[in-house]
Amino acid sequence: MYALRIDSVDPAFNLALEEILFDTLSPENPGMFLIWRTEPSVIVGCHQNTAEEVNAAFCRERGIHVVRRPTGGGAVYHDLGNVNFSFLVWVDKNRLAGFEEFMEPMVLALRDLGVNAAYTSRNDITVDGRKVAGTAQRRSGQKMLHHGCLLVDVDTAALSGALAADPEKFRSKGVASHRARVANLREFLPADLSPEQRMTMVIDAMTRRCAPEERSLDPALREKAEALARSRYRSWEWNWGRSPRFTEKRRRRFDWGRLECLLNVRNGVIDGCRLFGDFFALRDIRELEALLVGQRADPSSLRAALADAPVESWFSGARRDELLAFLYGEDQ
Repeated sequence: MYALRIDSVDPAFNLALEEILFDTLSPENPGMFLIWRTEPSVIVGCHQNTAEEVNAAFCRERGIHVVRRPTGGGAVYHDLGNVNFSFLVWVDKNRLAGFEEFMEPMVLALRDLGVNAAYTSRNDITVDGRKVAGTAQRRSGQKMLHHGCLLVDVDTAALSGALAADPEKFRSKGVASHRARVANLREFLPADLSPEQRMTMVIDAMTRRCAPEERSLDPALREKAEALARSRYRSWEWNWGRSPRFTEKRRRRFDWGRLECLLNVRNGVIDGCRLFGDFFALRDIRELEALLVGQRADPSSLRAALADAPVESWFSGARRDELLAFLYGEDQ
């Protein structure tokens, strides 16, 4: 595996570049480890309703970018106090690549710096019970993308202001705010270091653990990434989209993530369905949405429509019985 240090701090370009590199990854490639930073921005999970995750007024006032990524999970705040990383690898056809194999070298890199880091939850790295990194991933055939960010010296006030708090989420975790759940690595590193010294120390430790060599970015790929950033990652349609019309709304937090179901019902029949949340999808969620459209909006009709559908296969970690009860509306 080799490292690429990306000099751009534009979140739209960086996510576009990551996608271009992922799409062009070949079986012969030994794997890439990307390191990048961004200007203040909120990066929204691909299955989330942006309007419900982001404090839009706060972001407009502060000039904070809002960009949707192509992976699941929840919305996160980035600024130059974060270091972002991506693993892009080719995996065996029948191998189930989990989070652990990518989280382990990151944990070891922090321990090299004397930080007592641990891999916890489904996708977090913590120190003394406080989150210092979150990650997400996607897979396409035999290509795997795993990416995340480490909080080194992030502006926690901006983090709290930019993200629209989900009271249900924080009740379930027993804490009061975004700020209460996270920690900057600066709290666990020598106090006499400057912010850039800390950042350099963390990046160097990550690179040593994750990639034995470094390479430069092909200029042709940079041009392709800029074109994709213009067409998708800077567009309102991709990042916000139009809020769907709905007449029924269901929301529940499972141990594998939050799921929100918006249904538009006309004359007792579902003619529109959107599924949002911070879950990790194993299949295209639009396929499941399509199964609900055209069905009568009552539990017996939905039960018949989904009787043979492997609904749990769309959500990582989901259990069929509780998921069906939610979709039927029987647990309201």
